[in-house]
Amino acid sequence: MSVFDRAIELHEKAKGKISVENKINIQSTEDLSLAYSPGVAAPCIKIYEDLNKVYDYTIKGNTVAIVSDGSAVLGLGNIGASASIPVMEGKAMLFKRFAGINGFPICLNTQNSDEIVSIVKNIAPVFGGINLEDISSPRCFEIEDRLQDIGIPVFHDDQHGTAIVVLAAIMNFCRLTGRKMEDLRVVVNGAGAAGIAISKYIGKKDAHTANQQIVRDIIVCDSVGIINKDRTDLNGVKKDLLNFTNKENFGGSIFDAIRNADVFIGVSKEDLLKREDIRTMEKEPLILALANPVPEILPEEAYAGGALVVGTGRSDFPNQVNNVLAFPGIFLGAMRVRAPRITLAMKFAAAEAIASGISDLSRDHIIPPVMDESIAPRVANAVAEIYQKSLQVI
Repeated sequence: MSVFDRAIELHEKAKGKISVENKINIQSTEDLSLAYSPGVAAPCIKIYEDLNKVYDYTIKGNTVAIVSDGSAVLGLGNIGASASIPVMEGKAMLFKRFAGINGFPICLNTQNSDEIVSIVKNIAPVFGGINLEDISSPRCFEIEDRLQDIGIPVFHDDQHGTAIVVLAAIMNFCRLTGRKMEDLRVVVNGAGAAGIAISKYIGKKDAHTANQQIVRDIIVCDSVGIINKDRTDLNGVKKDLLNFTNKENFGGSIFDAIRNADVFIGVSKEDLLKREDIRTMEKEPLILALANPVPEILPEEAYAGGALVVGTGRSDFPNQVNNVLAFPGIFLGAMRVRAPRITLAMKFAAAEAIASGISDLSRDHIIPPVMDESIAPRVANAVAEIYQKSLQVI
């Protein structure tokens, strides 16, 4: 049986992958009176008098809403709310497995940005964080931005989770080779949520990352070709990329873009590159081919073309770039210190924590394996520490 057949069998047998369990065993009227009426009135009153008590008396402090409209699911596209539920259940399992956080799928039967923002704001009281998931670009940027003032962390994982792990991989590629990040030429193929976030993380100078090295030479491609100032078909998000990418205003295709590049990052489509294309790049480049389930180029083909390090989004190859290295620890750290939002500094701290979580750096080991249970606590500590330092500065 294929993995897909076995997955269907598993889902049909389990009838869903998560459940809700009571923490208190109700065996008597005494138990009932404490957990429900009349005793439950006491914590309600305490919370009414002091809203911060909600963290002490309820599930809020350790529960995340996993919110999706089903418009950009995995590699499946716009399959809608109901069809997205298995993915969001899986995400909830990862929160629990790696960070001990309760996650609950909130799959919305609307793809109207205003409605999504309104719904999330109105369900926020019961949750300690909001994980936005599989919402199409460019709507995902607007929705996340509009939810930054609701008092709890809101994090679109398709953007930031991928970008944070990619940044960690580039950091360790530089450590492995002795190259400097600022001297790299990087090509990002794919200008959706992940591609745009990756480009910003590695190349957009920001006051919060004043000490962070950035890549000075980045070219971003979409399905049309190189994003440059001569194109008239760019939306606002892609136009913003030109403030810090393609400074020489190159035109052409992805094959033109990768000539003499040190790094290729693919968040696009399968079987895009051949070994001959890798040979046009700088000697011993880094290839992160993250299209799933089939990458832009298979590792053996990339190595045959001269790549030094290859990473994919798949678990059956070394250097799997997987968001699970980032989001459990980020939420755990942010919620531990009750941060109202996840700042850029916290995201960079997460990337550094992931990168430094490797003691035996090598071409087949530039990022930690996804099942490394030490990474989430490590990321959580780094995220919490940088947030607390920001409070001391204020």
